[in-house]
Amino acid sequence: MKFVRFLTLFISFSFFTRVQAQQWETLDLSTSCTKRHEASLVSVGDKVFLLGGRGIKPVEILDTKTQTWTKGADTPIEFHHFQAVAYDNEIYVAAAFTGTQLFPHETPIEHMYIYNVDSDTWREGPSLPKDRLRGAAGCVVYDDKLYFVGGALDGHWDGHVTWVDVFNPETQSWQKLADAPNARDHVSIGVIDGKIYVAGGRRTSGKIGKFLDLTEAVVDVYDIANNSWETLPASSNIPTQRAGASAVVMDQQLLIIGGESGVQKQAHNEVEAFDPETGQWKKLSSLNRGRHGTGAALINGKIYTAAGCGNSGGTPELDSVEVYE
Repeated sequence: MKFVRFLTLFISFSFFTRVQAQQWETLDLSTSCTKRHEASLVSVGDKVFLLGGRGIKPVEILDTKTQTWTKGADTPIEFHHFQAVAYDNEIYVAAAFTGTQLFPHETPIEHMYIYNVDSDTWREGPSLPKDRLRGAAGCVVYDDKLYFVGGALDGHWDGHVTWVDVFNPETQSWQKLADAPNARDHVSIGVIDGKIYVAGGRRTSGKIGKFLDLTEAVVDVYDIANNSWETLPASSNIPTQRAGASAVVMDQQLLIIGGESGVQKQAHNEVEAFDPETGQWKKLSSLNRGRHGTGAALINGKIYTAAGCGNSGGTPELDSVEVYE
């Protein structure tokens, strides 16, 4: 009996310490990145690449082995509000805005921009279809193709869309796909087992004074093979509605990290994970510092996030790095 009680206590203690260990750690680095937001974060190999944001900024590379930042080439133009993706040792930027000084009427960029990791150089990629230009869209890579979901036409003023497009780097061609059930912008997305999961985001409408308020609760799922959409039942709604969050897939679950909304001034620090098997969300450890307008990258079982903005809107810009294992 004593042994059983001891074993029970040991298992409980082990579980508790394991859960406690799964916290976000703010790294104490000898170098720091440029403060920026409305940027993106993507991993290639053992390195995290931070790129874009309002104004012209350099690509900055965090070596996760040495835990040091180095600076790369400046972006060829200003681009912000995008979800960068890595493909074939290069980083693709599209469905982004440019023109910070034009707020709230930022302009969608007309071309892709592609960053080569090895040569630290940018090149102008193919044009986006003229009738599909937008920014603040989600993007993922699946089966050697780039998928773009949602976005907005006229910066923070109006024009949120349900559009879905796919780009084939091999043929350099675009294809329109079935529209999503719900329009949303300021959204990041993830792909699991051939399905794109879209959670969070909002319908930005400065035209009616609703910059932050019209967040989306439901989860939409796109079946790539069948070119079809499903909206999950209300029981699968995201617990904390927010936009400008980061999305990353870990252990076959979609994690939504940080974000902003109209319910609070400080950026959200919530981290919530959606399990497609159960259709349920669970709360994970919160960020040490709420942030929006950045990205998240998975390397060797660890999630990295950096920079972003600490409050809803544009200030303060951050330069800290947090990691979750």
